[in-house]
Amino acid sequence: MTQAQEPSAEPAHTHPRHRAAEGFCRAIDRINEWTGVIWGYSILLVTFAVLYEVVARTLFNLPTIWSNESVIYVSAVAYLLCGAYALLYHRHVRIDLIYDRFGPKARARLDLVTFVFFLLYVGALVWVGGQMAWDSFNQNETTGTPWNPLIWPVKVAIPVAGLLLLLQGVANLLREIGLAGKKP
Repeated sequence: MTQAQEPSAEPAHTHPRHRAAEGFCRAIDRINEWTGVIWGYSILLVTFAVLYEVVARTLFNLPTIWSNESVIYVSAVAYLLCGAYALLYHRHVRIDLIYDRFGPKARARLDLVTFVFFLLYVGALVWVGGQMAWDSFNQNETTGTPWNPLIWPVKVAIPVAGLLLLLQGVANLLREIGLAGKKP
């Protein structure tokens, strides 16, 4: 007598599509982890610039012309580029009081619906921010202040941030709908 063999139930994570999705998610996580850590440390530069300005101004009566703008621009770039890092760790604002009441399938459906709005947002960051950055670069735009630094590097951070957010949003969605395993 022969036993009927059951079809091999291959775990979902070993299917080629799931492996590809898992690899994509891990790569995006690494990029955003690295970006978040590097730009997170840039806040030390901001702190140094503020401390330098306070000491120079109060102790020596020698205010700088570069400190205030440096603080604003480095902080702005850090804020923009660390957004995907925050998304990686689910630290953006979400109405958990309502979201947590749903089951896993309802959450996945809700994630798909809200992803449309997310796409509109990051699409605007990439498209409009990209146009602004390109125009600024072509004009060699500066701030027009006494220090007068170039402003296009800060504007380039807008579409880059949008792209990083988009990639992390896709990675998170792939996990939430079950095409990739949860983040370790």
